Amino acid sequence: MTIRAFIAGVSGLALTDDERTFLREQRPWGFILFKRNVDTPAQVARLVEELRDTVGRPDAPVLIDQEGGRVQRLGPPHWPAYPPGSVFGTLYERNPADGLRAAWLSSRLIAADLSELGITVDCLPLADVPVPGADAVIGNRAYGTHAEQVAVIARAVTEGLSDGGVLPVLKHIPGHGRATADSHLRLPTVDTPREELAQTDFEPFRRLADLPMAMTAHVVFSALDAAQPATTSATIITEVIRGAIGFQGLLMSDDVSMNALSGSIAERTAAIVAAGCDMVLHCNGKLDEMREVVSRTPELNGEALARAERALASRKAPQPFDREAGRAELDRWIDQAGRLNA
Repeated sequence: MTIRAFIAGVSGLALTDDERTFLREQRPWGFILFKRNVDTPAQVARLVEELRDTVGRPDAPVLIDQEGGRVQRLGPPHWPAYPPGSVFGTLYERNPADGLRAAWLSSRLIAADLSELGITVDCLPLADVPVPGADAVIGNRAYGTHAEQVAVIARAVTEGLSDGGVLPVLKHIPGHGRATADSHLRLPTVDTPREELAQTDFEPFRRLADLPMAMTAHVVFSALDAAQPATTSATIITEVIRGAIGFQGLLMSDDVSMNALSGSIAERTAAIVAAGCDMVLHCNGKLDEMREVVSRTPELNGEALARAERALASRKAPQPFDREAGRAELDRWIDQAGRLNA
């Protein structure tokens, strides 16, 4: 069965006839959900099932950005509100064991929510390390401002997801924390020397290089490639992501429709593939743009296919977990972090 190397978003709460025809013909590797796709638990579960049925693959990955805080596609009244990553950092700075426990609990609870819906991949953890003066797009989503702290909390988050049967996506490799612009809106440029980047921005990703999947940063690192952001830079993907960081898992782009990238959607897609990304991510559900994506996206084969297969094979069965007790404990940690910040 032919599978095309892209991940697709869809427009609403159920597939349109045109979307169903497009997906059946083009067979994306996976799908990603946003708030526009979410109403009730029963509706989301139906949509997830419909997506897989349309491409004829019951194991097709379905992704979501469910971090907590500002980035949470599933929320009240049907799903709990989860804390931003900075809460775990606050607890960790007082007592590392507390921060790691709260981080694990939050992601384990998120995994339980996702598993009930058939969602198998969460675009989490973040390993970005913000610096003073950086754009707030990362902000309190980060686990701290020191590479080691970010890395160990991100690992705890990863373990919580994995114990709940959900695959993680490490983002935004090789680092978005230093960017002074929101890459959803325009292209950020970082002028920091390579040696400093290696010790700060890149270091958490190096420590997490064994994870099965990662998402690129639409950020220019002028010391490495002054012309192209990491997503479309063969130099950064080869020398830094695959080389210095050592990440050998499935590498997906951040959203191809974000304003940080230039050119048509087709041109952006071609640049992403040429640079060495295994998978093109398209999020906004616009069918005309998806047609441009598939016009320049190859069949999933070779090493990219092998990485995709290894990623899916690494998903574990959910481990036993008392959700009610876990939620009560997490609430206590959130309250404690609030008192520490007061």
